[in-house]
Amino acid sequence: MSWHLAFAPLVPPLVIAVLGAVGLVLVILAWRGSLRGSALRLLALAAVILALTGPSLQREDRAPLPDIAVLVKDESQSQAIGQRRQRTDDAATRIAAEAKALGNLDLRVVSARSGVTSGEDGTRLFRALRDALSDIPPERFAGAILVTDGQVHDVPEGQPLPGYAGPIHSLITGERSEIDRRIALVHVPKFGIVGQELKIRFRIDDHNVPVEAQGPVEVAISVDGNAAGTMSVMPGQLAEAGVKIGHGGQNLVELAVPELKGEITLQNNRAIVSSEGVRDRLRVLLVSGEPHPGERTWRNLLKADASVDLVHFTILRPPEKQDGTPIKELSLIAFPTRELFVDKLSEFDLIIFDRYQRRGVLPMAYIANIAEYVERGGAVLVNAGPDYASALSLYNTPLSTVLPAIPLGEVMTVPFKPEVTAKGERHPVTRGLPGAGRRDQQGKLVEEPSWGRWLRLIKAEPREGDVVMSGAEDQPLMVLSRAGEGRVALLLSDHAWLWTRGFEGGGPQAELLRRMAHWSMKEPELEEEALSGRQQGSDLIIERRTMAEEAADVTVTSPSGKTATVKLEQRLPGLFQGRLTVSEAGLHRLTDGKLSTVAAAGSADRRESGDVIATEEILRPVAEATGGSIMWLDNGGRTAVPRLAMVRPGRSMAGSGWLGLKANNSYRVKEIERFPLFGSLISLALLLALISLMWYREGR
Repeated sequence: MSWHLAFAPLVPPLVIAVLGAVGLVLVILAWRGSLRGSALRLLALAAVILALTGPSLQREDRAPLPDIAVLVKDESQSQAIGQRRQRTDDAATRIAAEAKALGNLDLRVVSARSGVTSGEDGTRLFRALRDALSDIPPERFAGAILVTDGQVHDVPEGQPLPGYAGPIHSLITGERSEIDRRIALVHVPKFGIVGQELKIRFRIDDHNVPVEAQGPVEVAISVDGNAAGTMSVMPGQLAEAGVKIGHGGQNLVELAVPELKGEITLQNNRAIVSSEGVRDRLRVLLVSGEPHPGERTWRNLLKADASVDLVHFTILRPPEKQDGTPIKELSLIAFPTRELFVDKLSEFDLIIFDRYQRRGVLPMAYIANIAEYVERGGAVLVNAGPDYASALSLYNTPLSTVLPAIPLGEVMTVPFKPEVTAKGERHPVTRGLPGAGRRDQQGKLVEEPSWGRWLRLIKAEPREGDVVMSGAEDQPLMVLSRAGEGRVALLLSDHAWLWTRGFEGGGPQAELLRRMAHWSMKEPELEEEALSGRQQGSDLIIERRTMAEEAADVTVTSPSGKTATVKLEQRLPGLFQGRLTVSEAGLHRLTDGKLSTVAAAGSADRRESGDVIATEEILRPVAEATGGSIMWLDNGGRTAVPRLAMVRPGRSMAGSGWLGLKANNSYRVKEIERFPLFGSLISLALLLALISLMWYREGR
């Protein structure tokens, strides 16, 4: 219960102020004029002004409200080291018991996690604290206690909690004598040119390393799981490792340092760099046998790709045509056959024959060179027209050893819609093409393609490879095959340009031809037989692309040698996936009996696995700004938890063995009772008596 004086003005305060000022001036003038009763005038004026303010005695029946404190438990990945998590739990239990014993304190306990569960990297204690304050009135906030290893990644600058005044204490769960060695990546290029060196800059950080273990450190380097050498590095100094990019696509480089005796964790002794290997320039040779409407389609497609260097020749006049035209008027550039097909043939990544026929321009020896070029790893793409069905077909050359389909000598000139075959639905080149329609599990077409028709098809009999698209009468339209180390793509129609022109709605011509070309040049994402793995949070996602209807189980070998078997499930035709939870950082080896690869897995939260040494320096500015403190829980192998005390504002909030929380003395008013001072007859009579006495005194 509390008594105090309250006011309820009978007129606006401005009116009271004006009346008081005027009355005071009159009293002063009367006093200076030596009029009698000046003191009584002042007393009467004060009584009138007081009456106008409506004074009353107010009695409040108050119910005290407990202050609210927040305990934030750090449950991030770095807290799993040593005894940190146990100390956190012990401290939380003890502090909760202390808060309950105080009686006037409500303790809110929240947890802050890292990595996958938080959706962000690093330890986010202040985000958890702000969330907990969302329903806490500022006038009841007593303070916060952070139980953490000190590695906090969202420490705010300036005032930590705007609008909330209270100490923020930190209890450090680690030990002051922790030993650790880590690899800190300084600069990692995301891309590297195939055949060139990738420069990785890094540093080795040592903490509390014994004198006998100090000195140069041997760093082991591996690329895609294969040893690539070692280098000696002094801790604390910037070092640079050069690694050759051996292939396109993902290149995994691992740096590893040996274990230190007494080291708190080995998780940061390895650093994995994933760099995408790209070719400097893709060199493509396009040979058009004659001018035709679809010729520009290939040229525009390849010229639109900034990474492609295109060399294009169109044969306008075959050698057997003799019409008397002067040689100097036949062509601006002579066809450099020997230079292209002998001297520099191996420099090309892809050779495209667009409606080319054997007419003596290329000697048979040069065409034989192209066949050998494919066997050694080159790529040839044939866009066939009526030429492929004639006696002058490319199939009637040494190139027939690598071509996947035998021409039957017939050209079909009937409208048809290209269809993706059952195999084509599993092949990355044709899988998921927009408007391709759909087949059922038995391979029967249940939804027709929505794209436009083509008008010509060259009949051929496949002898190897995969028929991924078909045309009229279910004849093969696109055949993809491998020959030796190289690849051959055969398109048995020269009417893809109809899609470009929008005939009957057109179709995904550019995407289809781009995939054909890049599959021929061994683009990793278009490999039909591939095994790969990637990290997603704390899981390793294993992906198998295959032309088979089923995928075998995958055996995963962790860096420590432990093995696990993962069963794959089909996600799309030709695409199978599996998932494995991993706890070890490093390169994991994957194999299904046919294919083998490596996959990088680190901490699900890279910031958490970086610097893991317990520290008080990060949270020191917060403690100084709020009047809080920082204490270490470890005390000779046992957990020393400070006691709690409620402290008035303005006093020290911490001391030896204790933490202070602000005592706000908040309350809730249950009942109010008022007793007006000038609302009774006695009060009015007193006021009239003063005024009458003033008049009486003046009249004498």
